[in-house]
Amino acid sequence: MSAVAFALVATPLAAQSGAQAATLRGRILDAETGAPLVGATVAATTTGASVQTDSAGRYRIDGLKVGIHRFLVSAAGYNRGSVTLAFAPREVMERDLELDPMGRVLSADDSAKAQLLAVVPVTAPMSAGRRFDDFERRRTTGRGQYLTRTQLEEGHFGTLQDAMRPLRGVRFSCAGSTCLVQMARAPLGCAPDYVVDERVDNMFGPLIPVRDIQAIEVYTGASDVPGEFAGTNAGCGVIVIWTANGRESRRK
Repeated sequence: MSAVAFALVATPLAAQSGAQAATLRGRILDAETGAPLVGATVAATTTGASVQTDSAGRYRIDGLKVGIHRFLVSAAGYNRGSVTLAFAPREVMERDLELDPMGRVLSADDSAKAQLLAVVPVTAPMSAGRRFDDFERRRTTGRGQYLTRTQLEEGHFGTLQDAMRPLRGVRFSCAGSTCLVQMARAPLGCAPDYVVDERVDNMFGPLIPVRDIQAIEVYTGASDVPGEFAGTNAGCGVIVIWTANGRESRRK
């Protein structure tokens, strides 16, 4: 494997924390074909570590501190991508990342070969899509609480806070007309992290209109939080939100 990561400075403190270090590994793929990308670059903006994928599109970044890290992904001929992930101590997270090919202009020959296809009505039920694979996987574990789009519509909820009121272990801190979500097991004033479409967003997360939400995951304490969300604030709980505008994977 040709991926090379920068080494951490060896100090007594670094050696002690190194035992808790996490790892991110996986593949970089073409979002349209699913083919592995050779020589793509994956860089951790929080540590400066940078690696390149091998002949099978694989990459690996070691020495990640516990908490949240942002990664930038780039490859020649592809649009750049980024992802924000949270790591638990000694976690080895497997994550395949996809890049969209840059658009190309059709030549005269290509245009001449293009054909207009007849419009075919689609009557099959809409699929949740690949982007909800992680949601469905975590729901089968029995950890956390989950709300689907169907449940949100049936509940006729006006706000995100209204949707979460029936859930166990959730409480609200209200001042005037504003109420903030808190977990019953969390210390007073300890706010949960909001992860919106796989990115931590504590500014927009609490304000998302219910009409834009496709699914919700609620983890009320550190013992419930999955490894991919186990950052330094996990003890305050994590609220994972999937919106209608999230990017749908096109890999078959």
